[in-house]
Amino acid sequence: MSLKIDNPIVSVDWLKDHLKDDNLIVLDCTIPKVTAQATSEIEEQKVQIKGAILFDIKNTFSDITANFPNTVLTPNEFEQKAQELGINSDSAIVCYDDFGMYSSPRVWWNFRLMGFNNIAVLDGGLPKWKSNDLPIEFPQKNQLSKGNFKVSYQSEKLKHTKDVLLAIENKDILIADARSKGRFFGTEREPREDVKSGHIPNSVSLPFNSVIDNDLFKSKEALKLVFNTINPDNKTLIFSCGSGITASVLALAAEVSGNKSYAVYDGSWTEWGSTEGLPIEI
Repeated sequence: MSLKIDNPIVSVDWLKDHLKDDNLIVLDCTIPKVTAQATSEIEEQKVQIKGAILFDIKNTFSDITANFPNTVLTPNEFEQKAQELGINSDSAIVCYDDFGMYSSPRVWWNFRLMGFNNIAVLDGGLPKWKSNDLPIEFPQKNQLSKGNFKVSYQSEKLKHTKDVLLAIENKDILIADARSKGRFFGTEREPREDVKSGHIPNSVSLPFNSVIDNDLFKSKEALKLVFNTINPDNKTLIFSCGSGITASVLALAAEVSGNKSYAVYDGSWTEWGSTEGLPIEI
């Protein structure tokens, strides 16, 4: 019987028990954070979960011709590249990253956007896996034969600048920003020099680390409290961040909490803060 994943996050113990299941695919979804120091740390210490396959967010699963980083592929392009990676319609996918909880939720959200639900994020990622002395290996190309993955595109999970501009005045929608409070309020400089400081009007600050404790997601009850605090009226949520990566952490947290009424602003602050004529608050 093919493995079915019932939760959007799974523990390292769960993955250890299912690592040899026939339809399981483990994806290394690591990308560097926007600091040179973090990049060098990855390069010096790089290992992967045994049997993992690299999911290259930056170069393969983003539109490299787009004006902004991490722009999602078209459904047809995503389907083709997922098939080339060896993913099937009946695959069970577990995503992880080297930082514990950073870029792997972006991959989870990408697949959910494409209508694929048999997928989860590894809670605690590689740090938790290594701390339990579970099998790792130096990076190698674990190649699978071409898969038969099919897209069933869920357009409501993706928002663009025009949608966010309309959402600002919509009392039934709340925009939540996953960047640090310093970046949200303009007291910290943006890591990209051509991007202004500040935040989208009528949005709220919800730094992505507020849903995590020691690289692990907070409990479902604790996450409900986090979202109820910023969103007591249970409005539809649009998540934003710097470039769509940590907004997806909030999307995963919302899913874990039981809230399915959310979307991710793909261009996020990089697009908003570099586009002339859009309103900005400090």
